[in-house]
Amino acid sequence: MRSIIWISRLSVFRWLAALLCAALLWPAAQAQAQEAKTLRIGFQKYGTLTIVRALGDLDKRLAAQGITVKWTEFPAGPQLLEGLNVGSIDFGTVGEAPPVFAQAAGAALVYVGNEPPSPTSEAILVPKDSPIKSVADLKGKKVALNKGSNVHYLLVKQLERAGVPYADVNVAYLTPADARAAFERGSVDAWVIWDPFQAAAEKQLGARVLADGAGVVKNYQFFLAARPYEKAHPDVIQIVLEEIRKGDLWARDHRAEAVALLQPVLGLDKAVVELAAERLAYGVQPITREVLQEQQQVADAFHALKLIPKPLNVFDAAPSGLK
Repeated sequence: MRSIIWISRLSVFRWLAALLCAALLWPAAQAQAQEAKTLRIGFQKYGTLTIVRALGDLDKRLAAQGITVKWTEFPAGPQLLEGLNVGSIDFGTVGEAPPVFAQAAGAALVYVGNEPPSPTSEAILVPKDSPIKSVADLKGKKVALNKGSNVHYLLVKQLERAGVPYADVNVAYLTPADARAAFERGSVDAWVIWDPFQAAAEKQLGARVLADGAGVVKNYQFFLAARPYEKAHPDVIQIVLEEIRKGDLWARDHRAEAVALLQPVLGLDKAVVELAAERLAYGVQPITREVLQEQQQVADAFHALKLIPKPLNVFDAAPSGLK
């Protein structure tokens, strides 16, 4: 009799334990289900994601699977990846340097794709009447840039090539909008910037290209995902990459239509958008070891300058198959 009672009590205890476990796991299950219903994409006001957003095909394709796309605009790559780091977005695109700074800050990100090199889509600009004629002339001058952006690495490598120590340049960390205002006022001697801001400064201000990335940096555009989201929803990430590839190829083959599509989004003159579009590289590619090895060089350069606090292994953010 006692054995029967003991077994009954044991069954009750097990039932209560299972009930308690289910109660504890229910919020997490709800959160995961909610996460699967929304894809939060961070974008900047230019590039392939802007085209994909304007075309609307990705939103429609995911909507058919019950997934809503939420688009959030960021002024630059570092701010976008900060959003990814704090969990406000799941996916985005940035240049070479932002993933390095984000990974150094502990962001759980993963490289999922990249566009071909686009070295002329970023440059060091000076006013049209500036006495500065070479990168070496930047010694002792004030140079504006967005800290941690792709152009940060461009300045590092151009100074290295010219034999000018990075510490010998007065670097002012400004967002693109603030940097343009400072450049127009003449309160900085040079501005390191990317398209379409670069094209706008050339066309609207007559800014002169002192040096771009040709022969010095690759200027890849990377597509990155929050690792928890990529791990939980690799099928969604694959759909996103497929639609980005379609949008990329459409823009390559329909340049005039792409410019017309981007113009109202950017709020820029047609000539500005056309110049920027000419310098774009088209065609999304899967991440390779060779590309990540080049990213490792970016990380090593920033660590050598003490711009990131400790050595970084870029391959910690590699897709599972490349680790």
